[in-house]
Amino acid sequence: MSLKKVVAVMGAATLMTGCASILTEDTKAVNVSTSNGKEIQVTVDGTEHTVPGIVQFKKDGTDKIVSTSTEGCAKQTAANKKIEGAFWVNILSGGLFGSTTDSATDKMWTYDDNIIVSCQ
Repeated sequence: MSLKKVVAVMGAATLMTGCASILTEDTKAVNVSTSNGKEIQVTVDGTEHTVPGIVQFKKDGTDKIVSTSTEGCAKQTAANKKIEGAFWVNILSGGLFGSTTDSATDKMWTYDDNIIVSCQ
């Protein structure tokens, strides 16, 4: 293969990969705690977790809801999505191709590091 073809293929591959797609994981580790420090059961995306603790949020471009049926605690706590920092770097350095890849793979999204469920 000629040098021109190798350079062209490598350049195309570089333009088609997104920074957030390469640099970030499929999930985001979120510290979920309670306002009173007590242990409760919560559900995120249909999976039950015991908190306080770390919950893995799947990066799928949706706002997450932390739900609980524990008496005295908020039934639902929002975990809003936000744009991953690597996505902005990709727009500046890679342009449309990389940012489209990040968007298509949902890796452009992340969540807050900490979520507190309000409990009495």
